Amino acid sequence: MNSNNPFFKNKTFDKPQTIEIDEQGNQTWSAYNESMSINGTVNKSLILLLILVCSAAFTWTMTASGYNPLPFLIGGAVVGLILVLVATFKPHLSGYLAPGYAFFEGLFIGALSVVFESMYPGIVIQAVGATFTTFLVCFLLYKYKIVTVTEKFKSVVIGATITIAIYYLITWLLSMFTSFQPVHYGNSLMSIGISVLVIVVAALNLFLDFDRIEEGVQKQHPKFMEWYGAMGLMITLVWLYVEFLRLLSKISSRD
Repeated sequence: MNSNNPFFKNKTFDKPQTIEIDEQGNQTWSAYNESMSINGTVNKSLILLLILVCSAAFTWTMTASGYNPLPFLIGGAVVGLILVLVATFKPHLSGYLAPGYAFFEGLFIGALSVVFESMYPGIVIQAVGATFTTFLVCFLLYKYKIVTVTEKFKSVVIGATITIAIYYLITWLLSMFTSFQPVHYGNSLMSIGISVLVIVVAALNLFLDFDRIEEGVQKQHPKFMEWYGAMGLMITLVWLYVEFLRLLSKISSRD
C-alpha cells in the first residue's frame, strides 16, 4: 500500500536505482549520479512553501484592493491540478513543475483566504496556525517512532481517504443537478463533526507521506525526486489548510 497522495501512489517510488538503460533507450535510475536525501527534500519543501506564501500574499493584496478573487481562485486551482497530473506521470520534470504548482496554488490559497477572512475576520491566521501545528505534531510523532506506519495503518488511512473522496464527489454531483443539500454543508454539529473527521484523515496522510519520502531516500532514488516529494507534501498541507478554513468558518458562524 502507498500513500493516498497521488504523488506517492506513483510507481516511481517503488523503482530501485540499479536498473540500466534498456535496449529501447528507456532511462532508469542508474542514469542519475545523485540520489535524493532527507535534507534535500526538506530544503525544497521550504522553497516551495516560500513560493506559495509569496504568491498567496500577492493574490491577497490584489483581491483586498478590489480585484475579483474568482479568476485567481479558479485559475490557480485548475492550473495547479494540471501541473499535479503532469508531474504524476513525468516525475523527472518535478524540478520545473513543483515551483509552478506552488505559485498557482498560492494564487488559489490567497484568493480563498481573502473570501473567508472577509466573512470571518481572524480566521486565516487561525487556520495557518492549526495547519502548521498539525504538521509539526505529526512530524515529531513520526520522527520519534511514536506512530509507526504499518501496512494496516496504511490500509485504514487510504480506505478512509478514498471514502471521503467518493462522498465529496457524489454529494457535489447531487447538489449540482438536484436540490439535495449535503449534510456537511452548513454549521450543524454533524457538519462540524465531518470536518473534524476529514482533518484527522488528512493529518494521518502526512505519516504516509513521511514514510514514502524516507523509503525513497533508502532506495536511493534520483535527486529530482526531492522536488517530487516536496510537491507531494505541499498538496497535503494545502488540503489541511482548506479543511481547517472550512471547520473554523462553521464554528464561527454558530457564534
